[in-house]
Amino acid sequence: MTDAPAALLPVALKAAEIASDLVRTRVPGLLTAKGDRDMASEVDYAVERAVRDYLKERTPDIAILGEEEGISGDTTGELMWAIDPVDGTANFVRGLPLCGISIGLIERGRPVVGVIDLPFLGDRYHAAQHTGAYLGDRRIQASMTTDLKDAIVAIGDYAVGEGAEAKNRERIALTERLAANVQRIRMLGSVAIDLAWVAEGKLDASITLSNKPWDMAAGVIIAREAGAKVADQQGADHTFKSAATIACNRQLAHGIMPFFSDMSDSHM
Repeated sequence: MTDAPAALLPVALKAAEIASDLVRTRVPGLLTAKGDRDMASEVDYAVERAVRDYLKERTPDIAILGEEEGISGDTTGELMWAIDPVDGTANFVRGLPLCGISIGLIERGRPVVGVIDLPFLGDRYHAAQHTGAYLGDRRIQASMTTDLKDAIVAIGDYAVGEGAEAKNRERIALTERLAANVQRIRMLGSVAIDLAWVAEGKLDASITLSNKPWDMAAGVIIAREAGAKVADQQGADHTFKSAATIACNRQLAHGIMPFFSDMSDSHM
């Protein structure tokens, strides 16, 4: 790979700044139903449009994939931006500060640049491939916890929509198994926060039994650059074809991965 993708980190940082200003200064507004118990706020759409406009201006040859408005631009190239304008919309609309903006750059299916901004916590995480992960100007790294019983593990939201009942049986069983073996389980409602906090060492592991590029791109590269292992449910290197996203410090990987040995992809 060339150094060109890493050179686009300042563009991603500026896009995140634009998005963060909008999220902090606007009320959620009207909600649009996207399915069973799934929604987008007016701010989700406003942020995505503002980020798209900025990225189109600065990087017109790179396609853009956003959660709310799909993909646009030249999809034949090797690079693609992936945007989640508000990760944790359910938290955002209730005034819960656990939400984030996720902007990732994907090269040939793998994230190479990522920025996660937590507008109500005042934190901005970033990484580019082979250059490390940072919170602001401070380099960060995954935790050094070695014993599963000392681990704090975040688990993603339970499923909604079609097939949710079967998917949630798997999730509840996994939660029960984890609860018997780790120090604490947390459900924060934002995978961007989960992955950023694994990178920073606040969490020892993050388990998300789903995988959308706009949710994961930035967090995966930030966690990896902080030294975390990011895998699918089989323990293989995580890709955007993976059914699940499991991030943990490398010392805990051997203890975390057996929890997924009997889970089926169809229930992710």
